[in-house]
Amino acid sequence: MKPGDDLSGGDSGTRCAEQPREVARPVLTGARRLRLLATLGALSAFGPLSLDLYLPVLPQLGRDLAAGDALAQLTMSMCLVGLALGQLVAGPLSDRVGRRKPLLIGVAAYAATSLLCAFAPGIWSLIGVRLVQGLAGAAGLVIARAIVRDLFDGAAAARVYSMLMIVSGLAPIAAPLAGAQLSRFMDWRGLFVVLAGIGVLLVLAALGVPETLDPAERHSGGVRATGRQFAVLARDRSFTGYCLMLSLAACTLFTYIGLSSFVLQHEYQVGPQAFSVIFAVNSVGIVLAGNLNGLLVGRYGPRPMLVTGLVVCVAGSVIALGGVAAGWGLPVLLSGLFLMVSSGGLVAPNASALALIPHGERAGTASAFLGVLQFLAGAVVPPLVSMGGATALSMTLTITAAALVALVAMRVVR
Repeated sequence: MKPGDDLSGGDSGTRCAEQPREVARPVLTGARRLRLLATLGALSAFGPLSLDLYLPVLPQLGRDLAAGDALAQLTMSMCLVGLALGQLVAGPLSDRVGRRKPLLIGVAAYAATSLLCAFAPGIWSLIGVRLVQGLAGAAGLVIARAIVRDLFDGAAAARVYSMLMIVSGLAPIAAPLAGAQLSRFMDWRGLFVVLAGIGVLLVLAALGVPETLDPAERHSGGVRATGRQFAVLARDRSFTGYCLMLSLAACTLFTYIGLSSFVLQHEYQVGPQAFSVIFAVNSVGIVLAGNLNGLLVGRYGPRPMLVTGLVVCVAGSVIALGGVAAGWGLPVLLSGLFLMVSSGGLVAPNASALALIPHGERAGTASAFLGVLQFLAGAVVPPLVSMGGATALSMTLTITAAALVALVAMRVVR
């Protein structure tokens, strides 16, 4: 990095302010820095964007393709599998060749496969293309986290992850609302065309993302070298502990995402428009919690904020389960779900920062490790739960069990 370059906008917690780099980058202060953070936030929104836009019409998709609820839900799960497995490729690859090229290729492939989803002739072809769509979108998720680790350390990293959580948290708010409104004029195929258009916009935005990994810090070698990096991460007890917490928190969130459409619309007779509003209100909690985390993490540190998030997750899950088991109705269920969903704004940024801080030299691989466990948990658990019927009781039982184990896992981490 050239003398005088500033990627932090004056934040003393950035690594670039402490360690000069050889990669020449433009000065990213003020508006340019905000654009970079907004782009990284949008890239990290691939998951909720790909899942939530068509949530209000998921039951309709199943009917149109002569598929049951389980197969319709599998279109979400296969996208999650792709998002998980794709990170195993994109993360280590970005450690070897740099961040920018894999990012651009992945985002462009996401736009193309989104368009293919719109023309899928049957449920199984749609499931297959959704897998490829997830593989492509994974590049945005994993590389956005790695870029933050390239540039920031400590509480500064946690603050930036909170900012990304706020930006990406807008997707679960806007996507189901937009999907519900768009469904008045188009079917689910049209919604995938919209996703393709969003992918094109993200390609244009990604063109403005600079290279952040110095050539001297890139790893050479192939599969064996990547395996060694994963082995180092697996032996780190703290890292694996934070991974476990993130994957269990993801399990609570994805179980809610995958089953709530069926539970609320079938058991509680909530229509698609009302469901989109409920989903958006719950997602507002992520944004509020992310803002709160950004304000307080510098004072209290990432670990106490993480513990707070886990406690809130458990409290919300227990309230939701108790409301369903006691038959207290929709208001109690929604109150508990709001707390549970909101906790993601505290858990995800702090657990990510604490996991990645010691592994700057392998940030892409570490980011992939984090991501694959989260999305595999989200891909495997909801279909297993829905096999016994997508009910309010099965949903809240699963959420509560995962939240409790995540809180217990905090004791594993030194």
